[in-house]
Amino acid sequence: MTESGGAKTQAAERLGYLGLGLMGTPMSRRLLEAGHDVTVWNRSPDKARALVQAGARHAACPRDVAANASIVFMCVTDAAAVEEVIFGAKGLAAAPGAGRLVVDFSSIHPDAARDIAARLRAKNGMGWIDAPVSGGSKGAEEGTLAVMAGGDVANIERVRPYVLAMARRFTHMGPTGAGQTTKLCNQVIVGCAMAVLAEATRLAVNAGIDAGRLPEALAGGFADSIPLQLFVPRMVQGVHAPPLGHIATMLKDLDTIADVAQATSTPVPMASLAGQLFRLAKAARGADADALEIYKLSAGNP
Repeated sequence: MTESGGAKTQAAERLGYLGLGLMGTPMSRRLLEAGHDVTVWNRSPDKARALVQAGARHAACPRDVAANASIVFMCVTDAAAVEEVIFGAKGLAAAPGAGRLVVDFSSIHPDAARDIAARLRAKNGMGWIDAPVSGGSKGAEEGTLAVMAGGDVANIERVRPYVLAMARRFTHMGPTGAGQTTKLCNQVIVGCAMAVLAEATRLAVNAGIDAGRLPEALAGGFADSIPLQLFVPRMVQGVHAPPLGHIATMLKDLDTIADVAQATSTPVPMASLAGQLFRLAKAARGADADALEIYKLSAGNP
């Protein structure tokens, strides 16, 4: 603790970031721009080069990130990747963990988050916050992400100032796993919205009106939304690079929704249909295609 004008302030913590993909790179850059000490790692080291040039340290493995950071953020593709980063050779579990925290921005099954958190605490005492995000790569670039978190209250407050360097909103939803469950609710809405907006846009095009003006025409009405304003122009103009998110990622989340829905006896007919549409999109466009390419499924020549 330090004194300033008679008031006590918490000394800044050293930070780490694992996974420098569509989300991790801009989020790490925002931490650097806010003046934080950041150590980064990525499975493909080349992705770290620009961040190192911007002032980050580069670690050779996740264990070395933990050795240089008291709070470690991470965002990787799925539960298997989380498992590897934590418990693989030279993973976080191999580092001293007392007093350290992991904040996982990845979207994984709530059961997996609870299991990994418990095993990591038993292994080295490291704490865990599941904190999936919404807002896509655009939100990561602009610092406007919504983050929904599960974990201990004290840990949430400890990481809050650092998360808010990367996000606009950081909401504590309950114990470990609650953040992941909230993200699934988010994905019910987003996945169905993508499918519905693709349908509406195709109807406009086939009926001969200017689909590109739908966001303007519907602004302020009951159909207006951030997805309408963001997704429809990209669908109409065929803008898919950089992707807002991959088809495989959306399908992974929709499949997890189906699993949790079955376990909780929750009917999810709309999300189930969206899942099947994204499965078709994966077959037609490829796993790494932009999720908004679901619009192309209804074209005569996709």
